[in-house]
Amino acid sequence: MKQKAYNYGECHVCGGKMSEQIVKQEFWLKDQLVVIDELPAGVCEQCGERVVNASVSQQIEKLLRNRQRLENAPVLLVPVIRFTAQRA
Repeated sequence: MKQKAYNYGECHVCGGKMSEQIVKQEFWLKDQLVVIDELPAGVCEQCGERVVNASVSQQIEKLLRNRQRLENAPVLLVPVIRFTAQRA
């Protein structure tokens, strides 16, 4: 039996319609950037705000606590660019 889609309701930022999408989401874990791929999230069709339901949030917490899984995960190199333009 197919699982019923979660109802994310209205966007808490702009009031737009939220629809479930599969996204990549970045999280900071202390000073380490972690990307979770294939994450089900409610995404606002108007402003792009993202939210996850409580069940997904608990699963994310378990993933981020699993140090061995983090150590064995593929790694991306991310460029860091210093902002050197004149400040207003």
